[in-house]
Amino acid sequence: MSRIGELLVREKMVSIQQLQQAQDEAKRTGKRLGATLARLGYVDDTKLTQFVAKQYSLPSINLSEIDIEASVLKLVPREICEKHQVIPVRRNGPTLIVAMADPSNIYAIDELKFLTQYNIEPVVASEAGLEAALSRYYDKGPDLDQMIGEFDVDNVDFSAAGDDSVNIVDLENQAGEAPVVKLCNAILLSAIKKKASDIHLEPYEKSVRVRFRIDGILQEEMRPPMKLRNAITSRLKIMASLDIAERRLPQDGRIKLKIGANREMDFRVSCLPTLFGEKIVLRLLDKSNLQLDMTKLGFDPGPLSHFKEAISKPYGMVLVTGPTGSGKTTTLYSALSELNTTDRNISTAEDPVEFNLHGINQVQMHEDIGFNFATALRAFLRQDPNIIMVGEIRDFETAEIGVKAALTGHLVLSTLHTNDAPSTVSRLLNMGIEPFLVTASVNLVVAQRLARRICADCKIPDDKFPEALAKIGMTEDQIRRAEIKKGRGCQTCNNTGYKGRVALYEVMPFADPLKDLVLQGASAAEIKAEMIRGGVQSLRMAGIAKILEGMTTPEEILRTTVDD
Repeated sequence: MSRIGELLVREKMVSIQQLQQAQDEAKRTGKRLGATLARLGYVDDTKLTQFVAKQYSLPSINLSEIDIEASVLKLVPREICEKHQVIPVRRNGPTLIVAMADPSNIYAIDELKFLTQYNIEPVVASEAGLEAALSRYYDKGPDLDQMIGEFDVDNVDFSAAGDDSVNIVDLENQAGEAPVVKLCNAILLSAIKKKASDIHLEPYEKSVRVRFRIDGILQEEMRPPMKLRNAITSRLKIMASLDIAERRLPQDGRIKLKIGANREMDFRVSCLPTLFGEKIVLRLLDKSNLQLDMTKLGFDPGPLSHFKEAISKPYGMVLVTGPTGSGKTTTLYSALSELNTTDRNISTAEDPVEFNLHGINQVQMHEDIGFNFATALRAFLRQDPNIIMVGEIRDFETAEIGVKAALTGHLVLSTLHTNDAPSTVSRLLNMGIEPFLVTASVNLVVAQRLARRICADCKIPDDKFPEALAKIGMTEDQIRRAEIKKGRGCQTCNNTGYKGRVALYEVMPFADPLKDLVLQGASAAEIKAEMIRGGVQSLRMAGIAKILEGMTTPEEILRTTVDD
């Protein structure tokens, strides 16, 4: 691909500086150059594929538009496909047509020819398309129900729910038995392959339930036998380095799972004692899926320019609000990634540290020893900082120190749990911050939500009645020109009609009219009305814009946003 990089520069599709940056990033992440160029936004993925195909006088192929037969896939093992970034497409007599990202890779062609005993005819596919196809055809995930059926449950005997005198040595031995280890690994791998964000292991009086949160919605995955409950719980606690003898207090831990040669997955583990046993929730933290490119987060051009302007200021506060799981951390990390240069000292206080970012001083909170956000903030101010990120403003002390830092020449980024951007002002005032300090310190407030994205593989027109569209706040003009879409349901989206999520943003710069209202003691409703009069797009308006773009559905916007 280095030759393709030179050709892209020669054709002026990318600059020399962009190519060098992409090469450095590719070396750092272990990703291929083409995928890195596309991910950084330097060249469109489709245009890159067509360019490569033209250079080698080969046809290009869109793998999402075809179905590959199982008999063809069996010809090339998954390991070989991943090694060379290829996938077999179809047989044509003595010839095997193979999709490749790099058709100049003669070693791959020779190995495929030797392995399959077919003549190899390459076609060009995008690297993103190849990764999706490999995941689609080879990563079917473990059959958890079949695995449960293989257990000899009659020979397994674990303690009852109310038995606190369980022998810890026996429990450790049971948790380490091969079937239990295999089942726990299968649950974790299945969640990764289905791109779940959370795993819930929930004990009830007569059953145990495992659910995955996929695209923000919980879906039941399996129901292990009751007799396996304590063994599964203990196995997960051992993996997270938690105390399996302590079953009366909440505990938090972390599991690091290595997948393949270059990929690691972290699981944040939370253990909570309930009436019928310990409930465990695992949050999946996949750094390879962390989107740090602000242009790809879902911001519209206007709000994005306001956001960039606010974080480029040398001092003040930028607050990101929304419920748990709304993507606040991703937005903050993308801002920090943009600000992360050698001439800036950046420190973050997080609970927990979700992703490690090179060049940024990240600090983990430890409430049990009194090391909280307020303590960390005080320490940061003695560390000559330029930019400070606080995981969450939860109390008056943290808010007060954050405001003082913003007023004394530091840029402060943080999150709050509020329903929308205007409510953030009320939240700060309720914490005890004076109105004049709020207006002097806050540069901008962002409220955000995540709505499910319509599956691209089964998207079809949806004939909504005007009344249904008017219900979500669409104007008559918008209704007339709207081409509403929905997902029919297919194998790719597990018949839900949705695959992936799109972010909705409400970006409220603190303009002078808003500051005047805050100083006058105006309510959140009055601030919101002025915000909309000033041209700021509310969450509901952002949702309507995504509907008109064919990204999501009216049902999703009704689920994730409220009327203005």
